[in-house]
Amino acid sequence: MSETLKSRIRSDMTAAMKARATTRTRVLRSVLTGIQQAEVAGEHAKELTDAETLDVIVREAKKRAESIEAYEASGREELVAQEREEAEVLAEYLPAGLSEAEISEIVRAAIEQTGADGPRAMGKVMGVVTPQTKGRADGAAVAAEVKRQLAG
Repeated sequence: MSETLKSRIRSDMTAAMKARATTRTRVLRSVLTGIQQAEVAGEHAKELTDAETLDVIVREAKKRAESIEAYEASGREELVAQEREEAEVLAEYLPAGLSEAEISEIVRAAIEQTGADGPRAMGKVMGVVTPQTKGRADGAAVAAEVKRQLAG
């Protein structure tokens, strides 16, 4: 059986601790904490799948991006640098991002597949597109592209 994403993060954290890489250790520890919280949330505790683990990493990366924006707006350059460093660690565990052309093609195919014709069908198209772009593209950018193509 292949290594799960969670076990890879755990072993990478152990290596980071041994190497005394404090930033990397801190980021991976926070991801593992997020994974553990997600595992015990709800009525029954469960082991997360790699896709669910990826959702936790995406959430952590989004937090870093929001923090970078806030710190840049307030001129806190030392904190911007720290958040960027943490975001780089998280990026190692995320799938490669999609280009605008790739997003556009996925949306075009989804519109064709669903037979959508107009802005009212946005939910139907997003239902098809979201699983294909999750963790690989910003949801707002995807929604904007769906809206653009459905309007045109």
